[in-house]
Amino acid sequence: MKINFKMWGQALTNLIKMDKKEEWDALDVVSKWLIATRSAVTNVTIYACALGGLLAWRAGHFSLLPWLVVTLGLFIAHGTNNLLNDYTDFSRGVDKDNYFRTQYGVHPLAQDFWTRRQQMTWFLVSGVLAFSSGIYALFYTNFSPAVISLFAFGALVLLFYTWPLKYLGLGELSILLIWGPILVMGVYIVLARGWTGNGWNVALAGVPFGLSVLSINLGKHIDKSAEDKKKGVGTLPVRIGEKAARYLNIAVFILIYAVILYLVFVSCFFTPLLLIVFLAGKRLLYAVGALTKPRPAAPPKEWPAWPTWFSGLAFYHNRLFSNLLILGILVDTILRILLPSFWIMKF
Repeated sequence: MKINFKMWGQALTNLIKMDKKEEWDALDVVSKWLIATRSAVTNVTIYACALGGLLAWRAGHFSLLPWLVVTLGLFIAHGTNNLLNDYTDFSRGVDKDNYFRTQYGVHPLAQDFWTRRQQMTWFLVSGVLAFSSGIYALFYTNFSPAVISLFAFGALVLLFYTWPLKYLGLGELSILLIWGPILVMGVYIVLARGWTGNGWNVALAGVPFGLSVLSINLGKHIDKSAEDKKKGVGTLPVRIGEKAARYLNIAVFILIYAVILYLVFVSCFFTPLLLIVFLAGKRLLYAVGALTKPRPAAPPKEWPAWPTWFSGLAFYHNRLFSNLLILGILVDTILRILLPSFWIMKF
């Protein structure tokens, strides 16, 4: 079996669609895992870990090997969650009959590329690898109570996100907490080998990114709210209604930038360099403008990502916003190290 490095890159940047089992069978193991776990989306975990790493570097706690181990483990954990998500929804009859999930990317179970047993095997192997990274973090931090708590919380969300959290309308809140303050703060305190007095500021610094990831998840749930309602999946848009969910997502987008302004001008945790994220404003306006209207019944002309609509626009915004956020914090960190009194912190 030939290793397809080109496919690795494609899977990390785009959701892959594939119809023929022969084509699937010809892929190497890594390509299959990246495609099946939707790594084009799960790379948001790498961004969150990068944020935590940069903030640890600024505070003098950074160490490369622990950061690499934890980042890889969390990336695998996110993929493990997606494998379980697909298995659970398929077993409950949700991902059948051309359901939303099967229209935008490969679903090995629904397309008969894998059996249920094979899916669970991949889930267990991925889970063991992710769990091993967590064990490493516990030993590295001498079993810090803060790290133990975050490890336990993350494991519970991984196991119970698809059911019952998503069915109770709590999945969206889980997304915000995990890919915002918890991952960013978690990576930071692992590198710091335990809780520091700066932990809450770091957690708040992770909120804008968490909100950006939430905007994608909430957008996806709005996109498929009609199908979810028929299938009995009680996501937040199903419970509060499509219109309310659209305006909630508008509020999420606004909060992203409001928290950035707070971090720069009120807490002074970052310098004004972080305002570079406002260069994503055009994409923000696209997403917010779309959310003021109901989802179109058919794909707009030249829209490549159907059936995703609100989620597609949120993802389009997230890509630029995330890159600008990383760049802003990187330059901000270098400036803090070279000129620590340039922007006086008030906390």
